[in-house]
Amino acid sequence: MATQRSRRTKLPVICVETRHMQAVLKAQINKTDRNDARGIAQMIRVGLYRPVHVKTLRGQKLRMLLTHRKLLQSKAIAIENDLRGTLRNFGLKVGMVGKVRFEARIQELVESIPNLAVLVEPLLIVRRVLRKQIVLLHRRLLAIVREDEVCRRLMTTPGVGPVVALTYRATVDIPARFRKSKSVGAVFGLTCSMHQSGEIDWGGKISRCGDEMMRTMLYEAAQSMMHTKRRGPCRSPGAAG
Repeated sequence: MATQRSRRTKLPVICVETRHMQAVLKAQINKTDRNDARGIAQMIRVGLYRPVHVKTLRGQKLRMLLTHRKLLQSKAIAIENDLRGTLRNFGLKVGMVGKVRFEARIQELVESIPNLAVLVEPLLIVRRVLRKQIVLLHRRLLAIVREDEVCRRLMTTPGVGPVVALTYRATVDIPARFRKSKSVGAVFGLTCSMHQSGEIDWGGKISRCGDEMMRTMLYEAAQSMMHTKRRGPCRSPGAAG
């Protein structure tokens, strides 16, 4: 009876930091699966491990939305760059055109060359579908940000838009898991790597061990903040006028 109860009892699952675990397992002489299993069990038994935060279901869904949106954007840009490069081989330059006029510009260039028009049309169809789906995902993103109070508060910061705010919201997930605000930078991989040996003590570049998407969004927000021209005195977001 006790055995049946123990089997039915749901034990908590703890995810551990793989780099920390691997660093300790390297101290073993013989590298085998059995020795690794024993080493991991011993580390768990004595509490020599770092638990990793498992994102909530909502955070995983937000991350999935951002990842899919970014994936479709990269594929659409890849198709546009491929069309620009292949048409240039025939002396056809697309030039500076936006996303709206891109397809019309391509059709205009290959209008007098039927052989090229047949080859270009499938890529234009795929690009059209990708752009349409990107718009649908972006509208979903805007709807989520509009209903989220934290995202709206983050957007009061200059340079922070809906995408940056939602990415930050999904990456941090639960703010209470950080004991102090300085720990957030380490999760994003923005802290400097340190090297100490005897009298040597120097700090290198950022570690880049954290979330790459979040670092990209913060970089874009910083660039927007630095290059945006402000007119008039700076006022708080809640100021009237």
